[in-house]
Amino acid sequence: MVCGGFTCSKNALCSLNVVYMLVGLLLIGVAAWGKGFGLVSSIHIIGGVIAVGVFLLLIAIVGLVGAIHHHQVMLFFYMVILFIVFLFQFGVSCSCLAMNRGQQEALLNSTWRVLDDKTKTNLESQLDCCGLLNVTNSRKEFDQDWQNCTALCKKSTLGCFTCGEKMLDHATEALKILGGVGLFFSFTEILGVWLAVRYRNQKDPRANPSAFL
Repeated sequence: MVCGGFTCSKNALCSLNVVYMLVGLLLIGVAAWGKGFGLVSSIHIIGGVIAVGVFLLLIAIVGLVGAIHHHQVMLFFYMVILFIVFLFQFGVSCSCLAMNRGQQEALLNSTWRVLDDKTKTNLESQLDCCGLLNVTNSRKEFDQDWQNCTALCKKSTLGCFTCGEKMLDHATEALKILGGVGLFFSFTEILGVWLAVRYRNQKDPRANPSAFL
C-alpha cells in the first residue's frame, strides 16, 4: 500500500488527532496544576484554559472515531469545525505578530479592566509592581489599584514600577512566540482538514467494492 492510500491517510489522521488529544489533556492538566499550586487564582482564566482543552479534546475524539470507522458524517463535521478554528487561530496569530506598542497598551488596558481584584493583587505580588499604566488608566482607577496593591516594592524607598511597564518590556517577544506557535498549530489544523477531505473520498479496500461511499 503506497503512502497516499487509504491506510496511510487513516493512520495519519488518527496520529494527528492523538496529538490534539494530548495537547487538550495538557491544557487541562496545566490549568489544574496552576490552580492547585495557587499560581493562578482567577476562575475565569482557569475556566477559559480548561474550556479550550475540553473543546480541543472533543474535536480530536470526533476526528479519531470518524477516522477509525471511516464515518462520513463525523468526518464532515470534524473538517468543518477544524477549518473554522483554523481561520480564527490564523487571524489571531497574524494579529499577534503584527501588533505594535500602542495596540499592546490598549490590549493590556482592556484586559486589566476585566480582571477581578484578587487576580490583580496576585499579579502585582508576583511581578512586584503596582497598577497598570498611568497613561491608559484613569487617575481614579490607578489610585484604586495603588491602594489595593500589596507588592513588596511599596515598602521600598525606590518605589514601584507599574505592571504595564514590566509587561510591555517582554510583550513584543511574548507576542512573537505566541503568534509563531499559533501559526504553526493553525497549519497543522489545515493539514487535518486536507487529510479528512482526502480520507472521506477514498474507498475502504475491505468494504464491498460496489458500496456507495
